[in-house]
Amino acid sequence: MTPHITLEQWRSLIAVVDAGGYAQAAEILNKSQSAVTYAVQKIESLLNVKAFEIQGRKAILTHTGQMLYRRALALVNEASDLEKAAHRLSAGWEAEIHIAAEILFPPKLLLTCLNRFGQESPRTRVELIESVLGGTADALLKGDVDLVISPHQLSGFLGELLMRVRLIAVAHVNHPLHQYGRELTNRDLQAHRHIVVRDSGSKRDRKAATIEVDQRWTVGHVSTSIQAVCMGFGFAWLPEEHISEELKTGILAPLPLRKGGVLEVPLYLILANPDFIGTGVAHLAKIIRESVKSHIA
Repeated sequence: MTPHITLEQWRSLIAVVDAGGYAQAAEILNKSQSAVTYAVQKIESLLNVKAFEIQGRKAILTHTGQMLYRRALALVNEASDLEKAAHRLSAGWEAEIHIAAEILFPPKLLLTCLNRFGQESPRTRVELIESVLGGTADALLKGDVDLVISPHQLSGFLGELLMRVRLIAVAHVNHPLHQYGRELTNRDLQAHRHIVVRDSGSKRDRKAATIEVDQRWTVGHVSTSIQAVCMGFGFAWLPEEHISEELKTGILAPLPLRKGGVLEVPLYLILANPDFIGTGVAHLAKIIRESVKSHIA
């Protein structure tokens, strides 16, 4: 059966729902209100259904309209993905690639991967978002990135396990927590300042990756957390590879916690759209896989 409804008509229906009315949709689509109204009426006429009912000044979706909206959204997104994929294939390597990487991923390893990619595709620009927890998921769900390195498997996306990162509870070697001369408990920690990194997601969980303490500093990046702990201002669970030099020189020392002194966090490689992956994104993902495999071997 040949479709009689155009993508442009489906876009009009979607815009009316998202914008909350015909006038608002017309403004977003840069069309006249009558053109948007006609497009929606054409859908209703061709399918012999009622997508909206007017309540006051608002156009409210009927049950049938809700189904049409969901399917239309999927259809328009699929068409958009197909066009993007075709452009990528016709152009060869992408002009720009966007990545969101959880800050727990070893930075030297990531930069090495990007440098190798840059040598093989010097004209492809790379934009890196250094994210924390929910920020990685946000970037993926908004369609802002081509691939992510995430501490979580995300609903609707297939991720492959890259590695596990060790987080070690540490403090400056002269911090009072190292003066107890015995194993430490959570109660011991409660009297001291905990340094945590803020979740960069829009709906951040303020209790994520933390414990209940009287004093806490929340900072924006793991490097700031490391600096604060090295200056003796508190304790933190920090990625082992990020603080290898500080541990080696003795500036930082692991806390002798009875439980939970070392945590392991998985990191997954997730492609935003594996069905329409560009040549450059596919190659960069391959470089990351190979580099991580060599790194942990």
